[in-house]
Amino acid sequence: MEGAAWIPDTASFAALGRRSGMTRAEGMACPRPTVQFLLPTPHSPLPTPYSLLPIRPSALPRPCHGPVIPLDYRDRNANRPGFATMTDLSADIALEPRRHIRKAVYQNGPFSAAGLSERLFALAFSGLVYPQIWEDPEVDMEAMALGDGHRVVTIASGGCNVLSYLTRGPARIDAVDLNRAHVALNRLKLEAARRLPAQADYLRFFGEAGTGHNAQAYDRFVAPHLDRASRRYWEARDWRGRRRIAVFDRDFYRTGLLGLCISMAHGVARLHGVDPKEIMAAQDLRAQRIFFAEQLAPLFRRRLIRWAASNKASLFGLGIPPAQYDALAGGETMADVLVERVRKLACDFPLKSNYFAWQAFARRYPQPGEAALPPYLEPRNFEAVRSGAGRVAVHQANFTEFLSGKPAASVDRYVLLDAQDWMNDAQLNALWAEITRTAAAGARVIFRTAAAPTLLPGRVSDGTMAQWSYEAEASAEFTARDRSAIYGGFHLYVKRG
Repeated sequence: MEGAAWIPDTASFAALGRRSGMTRAEGMACPRPTVQFLLPTPHSPLPTPYSLLPIRPSALPRPCHGPVIPLDYRDRNANRPGFATMTDLSADIALEPRRHIRKAVYQNGPFSAAGLSERLFALAFSGLVYPQIWEDPEVDMEAMALGDGHRVVTIASGGCNVLSYLTRGPARIDAVDLNRAHVALNRLKLEAARRLPAQADYLRFFGEAGTGHNAQAYDRFVAPHLDRASRRYWEARDWRGRRRIAVFDRDFYRTGLLGLCISMAHGVARLHGVDPKEIMAAQDLRAQRIFFAEQLAPLFRRRLIRWAASNKASLFGLGIPPAQYDALAGGETMADVLVERVRKLACDFPLKSNYFAWQAFARRYPQPGEAALPPYLEPRNFEAVRSGAGRVAVHQANFTEFLSGKPAASVDRYVLLDAQDWMNDAQLNALWAEITRTAAAGARVIFRTAAAPTLLPGRVSDGTMAQWSYEAEASAEFTARDRSAIYGGFHLYVKRG
């Protein structure tokens, strides 16, 4: 095959047709050996010409949802220095990130049981963990009172919330993560928002599975503008010879530790005669609660599941390190803790409003109009995400060390996710010393914990905590409203003065 095919959404095709002067039939048949379309760029109202190299019409796939427009996606950067086409195992991309993660995770000696568990987690965490972030951005944005002009520093994770925050118009977001896969994913999402032709293309890339055209869209629209390290990551090849970016042609959300963990949970449930997907037939909360009580809850009384849950390594797939496992258990058996978290996910929110439940039970995002999507994927928010993408900087760094390079009183909002559950007292004090130094008047800090109570009193110095007000009532309300359901507590601190 001399070329490949790009299948745009209807609006994209209409724009292409108007600018090219081609009819729909001409676009389908492509009788000329070389054609030229005029595609709009996101930064200019003027169209930009793209020359399309010859393609054999007989090799084109049949159209599946709209007209097929032939394009050539051969990588014109393949022979340029600095762009990898095979897996690069050099120390700068394979070893250095692991040093960052080891520093954050290791708290015990290598020959102790706890130390061995920490090292196994660090090894697992060095790859992609979160294809989807598992914290509710709507709760985040309300708790932060996020708005125009705010300067935000957040842990990046899977990037969903970073892009969702752009819907509130902050002046700048610094997204920080130790994991190079998360850094590459955030940069891919941001660049794709700026470069893909239309919102439907963006939704197809990050919100749908099995489309078969996203890797081609990456080559054509995104890769030429992506930074070197991120291109090297996405264009590296797996043991089958497939580029990493090709996972978006299949189902990205079934990858990473979290995706594999959810898939494994489905497999274990089916082994016991339960298909979690059947909850999606529930028409209301009552039906959801009946399904949970009759089908899901009994699974956690099974001996195999209780034994597996008691093993700390079994929760590595949820991104839960050994130190956080103990906080999550809180003196209970882990199976009893997990059944309560699944109950909240299944029973406390209508399926129409909870895309976390869709990913957990249906293993996909809903279609537009079927149920709520993450804010950054909602059609109404796309222009805010596209226009704001340039105000986000993604850094592979330790959060505390990153703040140490910030001027005093230069940050308005901080998002720590659940990272403090990993930390010892020295690390917590160093973090909050930098937060307090860099916080502007009225700054807000939000974070989650595996256990219900805030973990700061008695661990962070009284002098530091005296400069912050803990909003206990609001924190309890936000905990109850967090649709992700996995955490015991959501916490809000506001800078005094």
